[in-house]
Amino acid sequence: MTMATMPNIIPALPELFLAGVIMLLLMFGVFQKGGIKDNDVAAFNIVSMLSMVSLILAVFLLIPITGPRITTFADMFVIDVFAVFSKSLVLVAAAFGILMSRDFMERHHIARFEFPILILFAALGMMLMISANDLISLYVGLEMQSLSLYVMAAIQRDDERATEAGLKYFVLGAVASGLLLYGASLVYGFAGTTNFDALAVLFNGGETSTGVVIGIVFILAGLSFKVSAVPFHMWTPDVYEGAPTPVTAFFAVAPKIAALALFLRVMIGPFGGLIEHWQQIIVLVSILSMALGAFAAINQRNIKRLMAYSSIGHVGYALVGLAAGTEIGVRGVLIYLSIYLVMNIGTFACILCMRRGGRMVEEIDDLAGLGKTHPLLAATLVVFMFSLAGIPPLAGFFGKLYVFLAAIESGLYLLAILGVIASVVGAFYYLRIIKIMYFDEALDALDKPIGRDLSAVIGVSALIIILFFAYPGPVINSAQAAAKALFAG
Repeated sequence: MTMATMPNIIPALPELFLAGVIMLLLMFGVFQKGGIKDNDVAAFNIVSMLSMVSLILAVFLLIPITGPRITTFADMFVIDVFAVFSKSLVLVAAAFGILMSRDFMERHHIARFEFPILILFAALGMMLMISANDLISLYVGLEMQSLSLYVMAAIQRDDERATEAGLKYFVLGAVASGLLLYGASLVYGFAGTTNFDALAVLFNGGETSTGVVIGIVFILAGLSFKVSAVPFHMWTPDVYEGAPTPVTAFFAVAPKIAALALFLRVMIGPFGGLIEHWQQIIVLVSILSMALGAFAAINQRNIKRLMAYSSIGHVGYALVGLAAGTEIGVRGVLIYLSIYLVMNIGTFACILCMRRGGRMVEEIDDLAGLGKTHPLLAATLVVFMFSLAGIPPLAGFFGKLYVFLAAIESGLYLLAILGVIASVVGAFYYLRIIKIMYFDEALDALDKPIGRDLSAVIGVSALIIILFFAYPGPVINSAQAAAKALFAG
């Protein structure tokens, strides 16, 4: 290969750096004499978190170097403001995932050096997904992420529930990948290309063949599974309940953000001209997800299953912005994802504090009397529950506000009304948790004290949620720039 034909690797430097870190950590772990000790596992965690922080800085530095948008690797990889914004959210989620898992893994004697590496592998796949500019690169990134997540779900090998969760996730994930790949092959067969830019030009007039529309439907099905949208949600409650709690926390945030960012890039980019063919599908999926998330969680007694249904509902709210199909709608989705990240990280940090006698407890009733035994923890959990319910002036309210306003501006009045109704119904089970914490008598208090890592995560997340209304500018302006870049591409 001559210098003239070599691809420009500068846009992909963060991904190349992360791949290099992963290889170095793997080599160190495999060839370490005498086996991996606890101190070595701690070092792996620290290196992994520092890598995440470095990558966040690196992706932001790429914009002034590469310009507003640049493609490379035969136009299969793109870097723009939208990619930078979405990758930053994913990397923050991955860093918090590693931080929140350290104490849990040590306490349950499952601290393995592979765990932070698996998170790095998943993050690499997510970054490739977000920068995909071709159906082939999309699939490669998606599978790199998915394979890591399958292993993470079953990393607690001696636990039957974790093994079951990993197996269910793998089998259903393979089916979803097949659907997506079949849809991509149909699009290629009828359109003659898999490149997003070429597809966008081809479909700019809004006309296409029936085969392409069927292919888009299959792609939507595969992506809907990845974000656990109804009716492709069936794996979510079992996997969330069975997987170790730090893994569940990671699943609830990073893969969701990456898959929704991919959803936006695929539907707005190559298929943006065909909005009349896919908009009604997104509207239906959004309504079903919001409704299931609101009603199915009411009878849940396990808090991780409740959060699974909650995440399904929140995906429905995010898809309201995509259904609008406008720049304002995309901005609303990105704002929503930013707030969703903080709310869920804080909530799962509180769930990780639910220990009694050194063992994790997961029933909602185990929170009884928390307001008396752990007043600060209960107060922060109230903040997260109110925010998840969308009660002003907390950040969760503004997340829903922006996506509903986008739907109204696009004339999707029924979708916005149903979203508000679902939000009101969903508030019931969030408020029930508050009622249990403050008005039910505690049988046995939860363990004290709370670890420093979790305390820091809970405190920072709660402050962001409370103070968002006072200084929302950075998030809103960044989301606006990212949405503009997506439509400009």
